[in-house]
Amino acid sequence: MSLKRVLIASAAAAICSPALALTLPFGLGAGKAPAAQTATQAAGAKTGAPAATTQPAKPAKATPEQRAQAERLDPLGRAAFWAREVDIDPTDGDARLKLAKALRALGKFDEAGQAADQLLVMQPNNYEALLESARDKLGANQGFYAIDDAQRAAALAPRDWRPVSLLAVALEQSERDADALAAHQKALTLAPDNPATLTNLGMYYATHGDPARAEPLLRQAAAEPGAGVQERQNLALVLGMEGRFEEAERLGRQDLPPTVVDNNLAYLHAVTDPARPRTWDSLRTAQ
Repeated sequence: MSLKRVLIASAAAAICSPALALTLPFGLGAGKAPAAQTATQAAGAKTGAPAATTQPAKPAKATPEQRAQAERLDPLGRAAFWAREVDIDPTDGDARLKLAKALRALGKFDEAGQAADQLLVMQPNNYEALLESARDKLGANQGFYAIDDAQRAAALAPRDWRPVSLLAVALEQSERDADALAAHQKALTLAPDNPATLTNLGMYYATHGDPARAEPLLRQAAAEPGAGVQERQNLALVLGMEGRFEEAERLGRQDLPPTVVDNNLAYLHAVTDPARPRTWDSLRTAQ
């Protein structure tokens, strides 16, 4: 289990699609066809003309209200909903983007990347699609291929910290450490009080064997109003790597089930065992 990316398992509920009601033409029911219809069919038979056939109705796109409700479903439900919307209208960029996000939430990074990249074929400068494509590649540990997406997004919005932060992680995965550190620092300059930029720079220092620089950044990240599980558990991870198990356990039990905390603590005890050399590279493998 990744200790940097602590995951809380949740059951995905199946989504039931509402049945489509077929409305019969006015005056036609389940009984015998009216005489006028029979006569028309008979005339067609005499002349050899093909009888008129009723084409199945094309599925209708969801209403704005239904689309808003779909975003409150679990990731599996969202993926099913947005896949249906894309099937109905392959040019629906919003549906493709939301499908990619739902697939990423399910851990299907390759499929998510395909959905985002298909949108970029249609809309090469779609800013949110560039961000999503970069995230999907990072999730698949393909940071080298995320660099271009992140750079293109950063060029479109130079004051937004998000593409710069994604670029930093992509550079880390590509083992370009000096460039990654510069990008992390730039992202923090753009958003100095953002839990994500603080955490990303803190974890960079932690994975490069500098906990003295990492800890204050991670503490600040965990204390910010927008902080959540990720920020607290990253701090707990670094504290545990320093052998401060009591505080790490206290932070862990704020957000995680007991079995997950116990497993994390067992891992931390193992990697900090005095009988074996402690290496901060173990944080890299835990990611």
